[in-house]
Amino acid sequence: MVDTDGVRLHIDVGGAGADVLVLSGGPGCVHYLAHDELVPEGMRAWCPEPRGVGRSGGGAHTMAQAVADLELVRRTFEIDSWVVLGHSWGSDLAVRYALDCPESVSGVVGIAGHGLHKDRTWSKQYEAGIEPDPQIPWEPVVWQSLQESFIEWIHEPQLFRQLADSPVPMTFLAAADDIRPSWPLQQLAELVPNGSFEVVDGVAHNFWQSHPLLWRKIVTEACATHSRLS
Repeated sequence: MVDTDGVRLHIDVGGAGADVLVLSGGPGCVHYLAHDELVPEGMRAWCPEPRGVGRSGGGAHTMAQAVADLELVRRTFEIDSWVVLGHSWGSDLAVRYALDCPESVSGVVGIAGHGLHKDRTWSKQYEAGIEPDPQIPWEPVVWQSLQESFIEWIHEPQLFRQLADSPVPMTFLAAADDIRPSWPLQQLAELVPNGSFEVVDGVAHNFWQSHPLLWRKIVTEACATHSRLS
């Protein structure tokens, strides 16, 4: 647990080695990746539950507050920098964190993310295909506040300039059978100076759930690469 402005945040920590911050999706979902068999092997994984979700206190908040909470965790435990691994919404938050605090992030691994856009045709395709997972508890109030904050962020005039100037290496992975198209992640990989993009064949959006062994293999390799570069 860490305390920030009177709010207690719950963090699961496991493993040993280089530090990796693991961010699950939503926004507003409990941390569904906080399991030994899903975090990168050979690294120390930090899995904080967002404020207002699960065992963390607080409630509705902005992306800026989410980044501040992650920074508090890093400073509290005296971590110089870490690789940030994010799935779905967690991928988008990882990018925001890397832009706001580049000295804290040695690399980003973003898997099946949304990308920094609000495209009507994309959204229509996504809404037609989405099937919420009843096994993952979530907080609608947190979801709504972070969605609104995300839209404000992607409309900031300097956002693409910040991406093009970012010194943080970023790897983006798309699930081949995701209902989300891959072009937003490809755009990000092309825009950041040290970006790369790959497609994981034969898997859908939540392949951490359907293919846990493949998930762990992929995240271990990707995070280890960024850890070696730092």
